[in-house]
Amino acid sequence: MRIKGLFKRDPAAAAAQALYAQVVEQARRPGFYRDLGVPDTLDGRFDMIVLHAFLVLHRLKAEGEAQGPVGQALFDLMFADMDASLRELGVGDLSVGKKVKQMATGFYGRVAAYEEGLAAQGASGGASGGASGDDALVGALRRNLYGTTAADPGHVAAMAGYVRRQAAALAGQPVAALTGGAVRFAAPEGVA
Repeated sequence: MRIKGLFKRDPAAAAAQALYAQVVEQARRPGFYRDLGVPDTLDGRFDMIVLHAFLVLHRLKAEGEAQGPVGQALFDLMFADMDASLRELGVGDLSVGKKVKQMATGFYGRVAAYEEGLAAQGASGGASGGASGDDALVGALRRNLYGTTAADPGHVAAMAGYVRRQAAALAGQPVAALTGGAVRFAAPEGVA
């Protein structure tokens, strides 16, 4: 009986693996890079993964689940993948830990900025609240997602709209589906 328990798969880890695969798939959509000017670089791709992981964790947080087993497993899996990716890129073993720590610090900063941006947008009345409602979110995206390039204001505004729509779409999805490993990302408007 005890031996059987050793081979039991952790449902939170399985759900996180499925969620992470969907996060990465959405973050790699070519239209973000081609049509919305997201830098097609290591930093740009990292930021797209962080943005989509944030959106999933933001939804889980709304239900008090972000720090639950699935949210934690998603976070752990994302940074294990970052560690493996750095190693594949030839970063030395002694530097990987430091770089992953810097990435985690960056992740937390981005999460705080995106949370503030969504909250400010919501507090000002959303899309009907005018441009001022998007200032915090646009600023967060400009500093982070577009931080390594001179971003076209139209691209940043379009990405802010995408983030708002995505957060709203995820809010409509049952948390049980997310904690079960299923997330439905909406296609970005005007992006192939």
